[in-house]
Amino acid sequence: MHTQPHRKIILAIAGSSGSIYAKLLMDFLHNYPGDITVGVVKSTNGQVNWDIEIGQENIEARYPKFTFYDKQDFNAPFASGSANYTAMVVVPSSMGVIGRIANGLSSDLMTRAADVIFKEKRTLIVVPRETPLSLLHLRNLTTIAELGGIVIPAVPSFYSQPKTIEEAAMTVVSRIIDHLGLAQDTYRWGE
Repeated sequence: MHTQPHRKIILAIAGSSGSIYAKLLMDFLHNYPGDITVGVVKSTNGQVNWDIEIGQENIEARYPKFTFYDKQDFNAPFASGSANYTAMVVVPSSMGVIGRIANGLSSDLMTRAADVIFKEKRTLIVVPRETPLSLLHLRNLTTIAELGGIVIPAVPSFYSQPKTIEEAAMTVVSRIIDHLGLAQDTYRWGE
């Protein structure tokens, strides 16, 4: 594997179903052999859904390499562009968070971090987990895409013939990892 520059990644866990996507991404990043820093912020509902879907646990203890920040901590380094975080992933993302990001409403650390990522012209990935999508949802997602954000819906692919829920969810997480520019061993079409 070639040497990659140090990457600083913000992981935001918003209040939508789909905690498995966040967990799988966190597992990958925690075990990643490259030089990365990961800052994590989660919403109250993000924690509620994690507890329901993954189980009640101390997430901070599970991922000791990460730094966790309170959702109202505007002193977190990535609340400023000078901290030079290179990418942000909101996974899973509720439509409420997407709406606030799309409209520049920096009401908490999660939305402030997204605002910073946009103003610094860095990588923002949102992973919406909602169905059906209303016209308002589509407009907010379009706004994020027009601003340079990457929308990766939490929609698994099946051509790799996943055998478990984790394998199916990993098809989405692998796309996130690709867009973060991190090396991985994953199924590739035609290979």
